[in-house]
Amino acid sequence: MIFDFSELDRARRTKLLLSTVVPRPIAWVTTQDAAGRVNAAPFSFFNLLSSDPPILGLGIAPREGAEKDTAANIRAGGQFVVNLVSMALAPAMNMTAVDFGAGVEELQQAGLEAAPSHRVTPPRIAEAPVSLECQAMTLLPQPSGSLIVLGEVLALHIAEDNLLDAERCYVDTPALDLIGRLHGGGWYTQTRLPGAFEMPRLPTPANLAAPEGR
Repeated sequence: MIFDFSELDRARRTKLLLSTVVPRPIAWVTTQDAAGRVNAAPFSFFNLLSSDPPILGLGIAPREGAEKDTAANIRAGGQFVVNLVSMALAPAMNMTAVDFGAGVEELQQAGLEAAPSHRVTPPRIAEAPVSLECQAMTLLPQPSGSLIVLGEVLALHIAEDNLLDAERCYVDTPALDLIGRLHGGGWYTQTRLPGAFEMPRLPTPANLAAPEGR
């Protein structure tokens, strides 16, 4: 199922983003160089920043003082895809984090397939439960060599068996079985029950509410 964000209103875009980018997510980024080679790498400095317009932030640290392929490809082409990671794909994601030599395509090493994107040139990861196609808006180079990327989400792919109601943008979020990073070099967390819990938002007491117009 494809959701073209240019065809959706604010409420529907917000539902899709807030239903899928949870929590402390891993940005499994695919990019493409000028020769057409596809790079895939996971990053944990990532999250949503806004739903209107739909913007995400990605932090890419350098590798031993040198710019990573992901950063170089985004600088050159301006486009990238953020794929989210399910528990079943954790070993493959971990494989793409290996520091392979130049010219080695991580997706092949991990046994994954590339699939065409809808609005951008770099492909998405076919097996990923969610993929967000992005256009770079702002690049913020840091003195450390890190690159902060602000990207606009142009389209969002979701595996159809993870949708409850496509027309109303209802996502079966637990079925995505997403994972996130924790502390240390190799700790991760799952988002499925029993670890997840619901806590309804509390109403504001009438005597403590902000004055109208604020």
